[in-house]
Amino acid sequence: MKTLGKLVIFVMILALPQAGFAAGLTCWFPPSWKAKPDQARQIAKTLSADSGLQIRPRIAQSYPQILDAFSSDASSLVYVGSFVQAIIYARKLGTPLAQSINGKEFYSGVMVYPKGEDPNAILKNSPTRFAYAIGASSGESSAKAATGGQAAIGVPNHAAACGAVKAGKAKAAVVKNWWWQANDGKFPELAMYELPGVSITKNPDNVLTASNAVSAENREMIRKAAMNNPTVFGGKEMTEFDATSLLFSLQLMKKGNIDPLSYTW
Repeated sequence: MKTLGKLVIFVMILALPQAGFAAGLTCWFPPSWKAKPDQARQIAKTLSADSGLQIRPRIAQSYPQILDAFSSDASSLVYVGSFVQAIIYARKLGTPLAQSINGKEFYSGVMVYPKGEDPNAILKNSPTRFAYAIGASSGESSAKAATGGQAAIGVPNHAAACGAVKAGKAKAAVVKNWWWQANDGKFPELAMYELPGVSITKNPDNVLTASNAVSAENREMIRKAAMNNPTVFGGKEMTEFDATSLLFSLQLMKKGNIDPLSYTW
């Protein structure tokens, strides 16, 4: 009898709602976050504590890894910028929850080129010789939008894009405006030019999004947890994110002949 009673109690415990285990959530971060794993862990830990859900951090080896997770039945979150967010939005793979506000929550792509040269002449005569960071609104999308899809020198990051210009492998590069503001001193031989219709600070950054596999109830708990803890995300506050803010990033893709439904890295 005692054994039977213990078995009944064990079965009843298993039947109880267990939010942490039911959620089984992974919070993804982009490959560049390999440089800040402690913050990734702290974000997941804080969201877990505040929401009551079990959320584990994971830094992606590649962006496709994030999209594969969002296309599956796995419950996932991602904290990333506009290029991946635009693809998620276009493919209807998830629901944005919140955005970190730090004064640089929107950004643009700007052209950098050798000092003394004419940026408009470069645009006209050398559209294929633009370097850009692959998979970035401030890189690939902006460069291709400015050149009608002709920019052809894809590199891993903004530093490599500027390096290609410095080495003469590219005639110009398109990089993130905030990145250039912080790093222009490293490239004294380059100048910056704002591209008409492209260098507009409207690409959203630092957005937390939940995959379709995350229930509406859990999404709300996670959203509230994020809104309550802006500092862990490095911001002064968190705001609810309006998905229509991604329309400008999608427009850049369209101008640059990038199809968010079929894009691969």
